[in-house]
This record gives sequence, structure tokens and C-alpha cells, in this order.
Amino acid sequence: MIIQNEQELEDVLARPSARDVAAFKEILGDILILGVAGKMGPSLARRARRASEAAGTSRRILGVARFSEAGVRDQLESSGIETIAADLLDAESLAKLPDAPNVVFMAGRKFGSTGSEELTWAMNTYLPALVAERYRDAKIVVFSSGNVYPFTPIATGGPTEACPPGPVGEYAQSVLGRERMFQYFSKRYGTKCVLLRLNYAIDLRYGVLLDIGRKVFEGRPVDVTMGAVNVIWQGDANSITLRSFAICSSPPAILNMTGPETLSVRWIAHQFGQRFGVEPVIEGAEAPSALLNNASHCQAVFGYPEVSVEQMIDWLAAWIRQGGSSWAKPTHFETRDGKF
Repeated sequence: MIIQNEQELEDVLARPSARDVAAFKEILGDILILGVAGKMGPSLARRARRASEAAGTSRRILGVARFSEAGVRDQLESSGIETIAADLLDAESLAKLPDAPNVVFMAGRKFGSTGSEELTWAMNTYLPALVAERYRDAKIVVFSSGNVYPFTPIATGGPTEACPPGPVGEYAQSVLGRERMFQYFSKRYGTKCVLLRLNYAIDLRYGVLLDIGRKVFEGRPVDVTMGAVNVIWQGDANSITLRSFAICSSPPAILNMTGPETLSVRWIAHQFGQRFGVEPVIEGAEAPSALLNNASHCQAVFGYPEVSVEQMIDWLAAWIRQGGSSWAKPTHFETRDGKF
């Protein structure tokens, strides 16, 4: 199967698995998604809507964001998602949001952090404190990042959840601050949470594989200094997110969320080169360490992703070749100084 257009892509990302449907027979009550208008939020909300319907359960799926990008709100509403426009940093607006027993916290800031560090800290640390206080009685699935880990030797397979944090740069430090706020309020109120440390969700319109694939296709050099990465298909990440309500706990559970492989950036470039019939232009040499994430525990709990790395590369190669759309939001996965 080749994904031909954005409508097909959105359908694939939002299509619930049998495991999702089974999980939604157990989840009680409405689901509120904070920061729904980001890269992952719309397909996550639609997947929740469809999983709930397939499970035969009645619930509201609500999405909150500023909705500054045209069309996103209308698309969500047409899919049965109830939307609320609000500035989450405004305490009065936050207080007026409806109660919900299940909350997904997706709001945050990464790119543009350098030069606007104060806004990054407000979004990534102050706002989580406000949300943790406001939704103290809910189960909260919190998006975090593998950036909270230190760089580790590639040969080790990356940090597990037992590895102490060692964030590099202010963005990563502020994300650790996000986790600490939810941990503090969980201890104070007994709020059940899970912290999802995500490394590189993949969509056809953005992501590490798109960044590398387009460079190969266009004959631009691929920097391999960051010699390895972890990736997961966004649909699989959506599935794990929604099923993670089952493991919320106090103190918060921590879950590394990515694919099972440690992927060589050089190997990825050559995989695209084979599909495009070109020799990739390689720049630099692999450093002995990389920003990695060992998700073996996630696979033990939730099973392996349904979409393989080879499938993602096949889809992306076809997408790039046919001139498929891009959100023009590079991941900057090559960054080693923590400045985004």
C-alpha cells in the first residue's frame, strides 16, 4: 500500500487498532486533550473518537488549543471532536475548562526556544503546574521527551526508564521541569499520571525520516554526526498514548515511547538512496554517543508497533517522489548542543 494523499494519511493515522478498541471498553468517561492543534493532536483526537465508537462507548472527546492555524478547528469539529479555543497560560481560561476524568497533556514548546527561553519555561514548566493543579482528580497522560536523557554511547542501546535524567540545553531542562511539576502534584494530591518520553514520531509531512529522505532525494548532504536515532510511526504513538491511561499511577509512571530499533542515520540515508536510485551524500563522521531512547519496557507492556521502519521508509520514499506536502518543520535531530 502506498499513501496517495493527505486524506488517506489522516485516515491511516486515526484508524484505531483492535488493541485501541479493547482499551476503550475499559476507559471510563470523557477525554480532554490539551494542546490538540499540534502535529500529533488532531490524529490522536480522531483516533480516540473512532476507537470509542468502535467500542460502543459513549463519551465526549474534547480538544483545547488556541487554534491559530486556519482550518484545524473545523476539521476536528467535522470529525466529532468538541473544540474549545483557549490560551492555557491564562489561569482564568484554564479554570473555565470542563472537568474530565481523562486528560492528555500535549501542550509545549521546543523550536524557537533559543532567544525566547522565558516562554519555553512558561509553557514547559509553569503551565504543567497549572494543569496538574486544575486536573488533580483526573488521570493525566503527559507528553514528555527523550531529550531529558543524557547523550549515551550508541552501543548501549539507549537509556531505559531507570536511567537518571541528564538534559542538555534549556529546552530539555524545561521538559524535565514539566515532569517534576507533575511528579510534585501527583505526590501532593495522589493524581495518577504517566510521563511519555517520546523520541521522534514519524508522519509523512514531518519527522526524522522525512528530513533524511528529502536530503537524499535532493542531493543534499546528510550529517551523520548524530549517528543513530529512534523513531515510531505516529499512529503507533497515538495508540500507545490512548492505552496509557491504564498505567497511570501515583507517583507517575515513566514510559519511553519509540520504536524497538536503534537506527543508524547512515543506514537510513542508504535505504532512501536505494529507493531513489542515487548514492546519498554523507557528511561528517558518527560521534560515539547519541540522544537515544530504549523502549523495551513499552513493547513489553503494549506490544510492538504495527508499522515497521521499512514500511515507513517505503511510504516516505513514495511520498517524497510524488511531491507530497510537508509542514516545513525540520526536527533538527542533528543538534548536539541542546539549542533549538
